[in-house]
Amino acid sequence: MSTMTDKKPLYKVALGLAVFTIIYNVLEGLVSTFLGFEGESLALFGFGSDSFIEVISGLGIAHMIVRIQNNPDSHRDGFERTALKITGMAFYSLVFGLIVTSIYNIWTGHKPITTFWGVVISVISIIVMWGLVVWKRKVGAKLNSAPILADANCTLVCVYMSVILLLSSGIYELFGLAYIDSAGTLGLSYFAYNEGKECFEKAKSNNHCCSD
Repeated sequence: MSTMTDKKPLYKVALGLAVFTIIYNVLEGLVSTFLGFEGESLALFGFGSDSFIEVISGLGIAHMIVRIQNNPDSHRDGFERTALKITGMAFYSLVFGLIVTSIYNIWTGHKPITTFWGVVISVISIIVMWGLVVWKRKVGAKLNSAPILADANCTLVCVYMSVILLLSSGIYELFGLAYIDSAGTLGLSYFAYNEGKECFEKAKSNNHCCSD
């Protein structure tokens, strides 16, 4: 039978993965919003904005790992619930902004200057996030920890959003298809809305994210 002492190194790995996720999202958010603004790509800008929101969520995840390391049978505490509510409001605000701007861009016929960087960033994000999913699942399985496994599934949502960015940016870069950037933005909004909704649901309960 595994003891808490045996599991301590695994919890350190889980916390390290959470911290890496936070740092990566900060960098991804800075680069994506800047290049999205410069290239007038709403999808890339929205993707970067989502990364900043994931940082707030990541802080709650890091806190959660420390909590379950100290007390595996403990439930979600006030800090995590507050982080979830802030994250949920941020996601809803992002969705509103992206939908309104997408409609405006479609109405005015606005097109990005370039979506090349959207392709580059989305490919990098898919590789990094998929690696995190695999690693988090491996650690979560060894710890038999439903919260850590659930966090891995939440990270998988980031992979889906990266795929949407890759498709919309790639199609526009290859074919210059009108409104595809706005369509990709609406796709990102769908996932952001679901994440926001889930945050509020989790804040009211002890259910784990993305796995119930």
